[in-house]
Amino acid sequence: MSHVLLAALLVASATATAQTSAQKTPVPESGTPASGQSAPTPATAAPVPAAPASPGASSAPATSAPTAAPVAAEGGELTPEMQRELDRRLEAAKQEMREEIRAQMATQSLSSDWQQEFSEEKRKLELFTLDGYFRVRPSLFYKFDLGKARERALFPTRSDNENTQAGANMRVRLEPTFNISEEVRLKLQVDMLDNLLFGSTPDSSQSGRDVFTVFSESQNPSPAGTTLKDSIYVKRAYGEVSTPVGILRFGRMGSQWGLGMLHNDGNCLDCDFGDNVDRIQFVTEPFAGFYVTPMVDFNSEGITSESVAPDPQRETFDYTNSDDSHSYVIAIARRDTDQQIKEKLENNQGVLNYGLHFTYRTQRWDNAGTGLLNSSFSFVPRDATLYMPDLWVRYEEKAFRLEAELSLIGGSIGNRAADAASASDPAQNQSLRVLQFGGVAQGEYKLVNGNLHLGLEVGVASGDKAAGFGNYQRGRVVNQGGESIDGPQYSCGSGGCADNAIRNFRFNRSYRVDLILWRELIGGLTDAAYVKPSVKYSLADGFDLFGSVIYSQALYAESTPSTTNRALGLEVDLGARYETEDGFVAGINWGILFPMAGLQEPPDVAQRDFETAQAIRGTLAVRF
Repeated sequence: MSHVLLAALLVASATATAQTSAQKTPVPESGTPASGQSAPTPATAAPVPAAPASPGASSAPATSAPTAAPVAAEGGELTPEMQRELDRRLEAAKQEMREEIRAQMATQSLSSDWQQEFSEEKRKLELFTLDGYFRVRPSLFYKFDLGKARERALFPTRSDNENTQAGANMRVRLEPTFNISEEVRLKLQVDMLDNLLFGSTPDSSQSGRDVFTVFSESQNPSPAGTTLKDSIYVKRAYGEVSTPVGILRFGRMGSQWGLGMLHNDGNCLDCDFGDNVDRIQFVTEPFAGFYVTPMVDFNSEGITSESVAPDPQRETFDYTNSDDSHSYVIAIARRDTDQQIKEKLENNQGVLNYGLHFTYRTQRWDNAGTGLLNSSFSFVPRDATLYMPDLWVRYEEKAFRLEAELSLIGGSIGNRAADAASASDPAQNQSLRVLQFGGVAQGEYKLVNGNLHLGLEVGVASGDKAAGFGNYQRGRVVNQGGESIDGPQYSCGSGGCADNAIRNFRFNRSYRVDLILWRELIGGLTDAAYVKPSVKYSLADGFDLFGSVIYSQALYAESTPSTTNRALGLEVDLGARYETEDGFVAGINWGILFPMAGLQEPPDVAQRDFETAQAIRGTLAVRF
């Protein structure tokens, strides 16, 4: 529309100038031209373009600048100067029109991040844009040991008598975008002071000025080598190029699909984790609303040249391709934009979105050595193959929403040996089967003009009878000197490998189920099922109250600490959240866990009375 207006203004301006020139020439009433002049006739008269005014300059009478416009030749023909001026302005109008059309095409962003839209309208091109947030999260944990003995506790504690652990942490997340042109962009995600605990870097710990930390007056930065965390983490960096047929992305980027049960980018304000993948992908829209995205992921390159012999005069390269693990991914989806969904719901129409995300992953050899400088590397013929289909569907109407995700992980590992020495031992090199499945379904019904939301969520993650839930396959010892409360979901003994399958499906750590049991004590949903009714009420614009009750139960009693009972616990979570249009967010959550028999000690261990765990989490944040 803007280029049409531009052309119309151009023609109108030129016509007005021509008319002004004609009015300056006195013409007798008989129509005879004045001496020395030729009056243009309607058939031969041509518009004379007016000279453009400088920005901010005041308009002046045409007579004050008699040379501003070319003068028509005798007989009304255009002079060469006039023709060149007209050609120049027409070419400028065409160029502006081409640039506008190209910008409109380039800013139709196709996104594979499923919390965002595939197509979104962008603002006029800016060289640099910045998004992100700053958050501070105070928290208080009470009796997270559940009254169990310290060596068998599910959460780290200093002693059996310490019940409360409190503190606060912070994070600054920057997500800058460098717009090289309308078609080319560079995007990053940088976290600063990532979950840095308040008061964890006192100046007394890094200087000789004070003997006692009680005299600390300041906090120091947290450089590598003096603390466990760097001050700055560059988590993502990738290029994005718009083409006439789709979007090309390459680099390290977030990975998100569906509800985030398996692939979750961790972009939520309260997230601690998130999937960052080294990937090359292309997003295209062959049909309106249908998106096809082929991807190649570099999951693990194994040993690199820096592991063998670092050389500052040589770029880092992959030492051997035999130990690489790569994924070949295809995502096909029917997806509406936020604006399309809004319009359909306002017109009382249903919205159906769905998609399939399929991953094929392989690895031939695996480095089973330490991987440290100047060490002798040992390789195991892993011969691993994984197939990972993930189906997502969502149907929504004005009054309700139904959404579900179902995933399957199948495949095999040809050799389970932990090192090269046991790779040829028949008792330790047997193959493993992989068969895991997980699913989650959500339902939501809206009442009271959409202010009251009633919800129900159910989820399940497959498991087996192996000891431990299997979230930490290398085992996990919570407190020093304690017992391992987890481990691999397969086993080999002197009589051979009786358990030759890995069946426990693990939900992504950024998928939130509750505040205490799965988030803190066990470390993620696996080998269990849960039911979660919930309610949310919008008390005022931007101010919500919400609550939920979560009942959790293991699929196999043998996986629980008790080894005899599947019931894990009943948790009640309540909260409030306030968010303003200018980006300020404040929230508070309270949870209480009533542990059940599945979390008790095994029958051959002296049992203690359970204690109820509680948690309070606060959030203060600024989005930008």
